Amino acid sequence: MDYVAALLPPVVMAVAFTALIVTMVKSQGGANKSKEDAAVDAVLARTEPAAQEPRGQGA
Repeated sequence: MDYVAALLPPVVMAVAFTALIVTMVKSQGGANKSKEDAAVDAVLARTEPAAQEPRGQGA
């Protein structure tokens, strides 16, 4: 009976991980995809100019 106790946690974690991956794949795209893409593009547009600022000499 010890082998059942030893195998149960990995099996439960494997099932939970599989369910998580399936949920993530199913939630990709769809009606909210353009809204999510627009939000990411807005964040990237705000951060890009800050990252491209020239630094002083000797920095």
